[in-house]
Amino acid sequence: MPPPLPPPSTPPVPLAELLARTDLGLRQLAGPREGIAIHWVHTSEMADPVPYLLGGEMLLTAGVHLAQVSGGAPAVDAYLDGYAARTVAGGAAALGFGIAPVHDTVPQALVAACDRHRLPLVEVPAGTPFTAVESAVWQAVTQARHRELTRLSEAQRALAAAAARPEPAAAVLRALARHVHGWTALLTPDGAVHGAAGPRPTAAVRAAVGRLAQVVGAGGPSSATDTRPGASLSAYALTGRGHGPQALALAVAADVHDPPAHTIAGVAAVLLSLITGPATEPGPAAATHCAALVRLLLGARPDEAAPLLGPRLWAVVHAERRRDTTQPAAGLAAALGTPLIDPGPERAAVPGAPAAPDEARAVRALVPAEREITAQPGWTLGVSAPVPVAELPAADRHAAAALRRALATRSPLVRPHAPGPHGITSLVAAEDARGHARALLAPLDGAPQLRTTLHNWLSLHGSWDRTATALGIHRNTVRQRIARTAALLDTDLDDPDVRMELWFALRTLDRDSSTDHRKNTSTD
Repeated sequence: MPPPLPPPSTPPVPLAELLARTDLGLRQLAGPREGIAIHWVHTSEMADPVPYLLGGEMLLTAGVHLAQVSGGAPAVDAYLDGYAARTVAGGAAALGFGIAPVHDTVPQALVAACDRHRLPLVEVPAGTPFTAVESAVWQAVTQARHRELTRLSEAQRALAAAAARPEPAAAVLRALARHVHGWTALLTPDGAVHGAAGPRPTAAVRAAVGRLAQVVGAGGPSSATDTRPGASLSAYALTGRGHGPQALALAVAADVHDPPAHTIAGVAAVLLSLITGPATEPGPAAATHCAALVRLLLGARPDEAAPLLGPRLWAVVHAERRRDTTQPAAGLAAALGTPLIDPGPERAAVPGAPAAPDEARAVRALVPAEREITAQPGWTLGVSAPVPVAELPAADRHAAAALRRALATRSPLVRPHAPGPHGITSLVAAEDARGHARALLAPLDGAPQLRTTLHNWLSLHGSWDRTATALGIHRNTVRQRIARTAALLDTDLDDPDVRMELWFALRTLDRDSSTDHRKNTSTD
């Protein structure tokens, strides 16, 4: 049997919270009572639901599958013991048994089996539909997620403000310790402490954290984690100090039941990479880049921070973590060779539906043009062309489009195509091209969804499935939008000449919007 997948990254719902809701009327009959976390709900009447479990579920059943058991009480007892054992092996967090319409009570053999296998067993009363339990879990997840995002936002602002204070490294360590409710330190591979904050942990925890600092400081992974009773340990290589005896690592010892602490520590690692960088790379450049990042994190407009970044060219990278990796954003930053990285919004599979609990988190990064950007294991990347600071907003849109294309085509990295000097655009006067494009696409004015869908559909050669993947919508929605677009444009979108003309028009307006943005930026 394959091992269950790791629990999702969304906040869990304590089983005790569900039991406390009087509107549900749930009652626990067997199994452990403390520390049970529910990530989602799954209903199944199969004798073996394991192939359909991801781990962390409350599995709901009305016991319909018991009807297939023959041979009397001994056979039922053996069947229920195997059912409980399989449910535990599949990673389910708890089992909910519904009363009525099949059973009037929970079978005592199931209660005994769940006690033997330490599987929490909850009785769902006849008046509580399974959908009410599922709804309650998702409500609790949403509320917990809101609290978590609020906490992350507050921590990010606090860390950015700390980085702008005198002695910024010490200030960031203190802010980080406060927001992860633990101990933070800057360590060298030999265990020397270059600053610490928060309650001092035990000698065993300090020794374990020191070993993690050795791992990341010796040219190994950019981050490493470990656990000790009651503590989650992590270390992050600070890219500004390189490797070897002088390498610095951020060490964190936080509560083992506090997943957001890892994300908060990743933000601090990026800031500390900037702050400690000048120790081996003297000069004003690193300091001004740090100031630019801090200003952006504190809410400044990009054009206000642009003078601090200088005249160099930058590429924008949009990245989305795949399901086969747990590497934090700070690790991607180290691999790309830049500390200028920012968490982005989560991507839901279907608009209006809750995001999948283990959905990958997208991040954005600024990478100096001289650094080579290559595919990264566990990540899907969309990369813009190198541009000056004034054109970064347009490059951000191009990188986002490249990421959508990479996800749709299952490519590890996609860069937008740059037209050459002898392309078709060079044969048409810019003003004539804009006038033609605006007239051709005028029927789509006021319908941005149709225009965006058309743009992606054409870029993906008319593939319904890939366009649906790129936009995060159902393929039938793509078909409906394209049909509506064809009707508004009064044209045949199966005609390759029509597709070519529409693509030329869309690309012309893309370039036009980028030019307008540069003009507006220069006049602000």
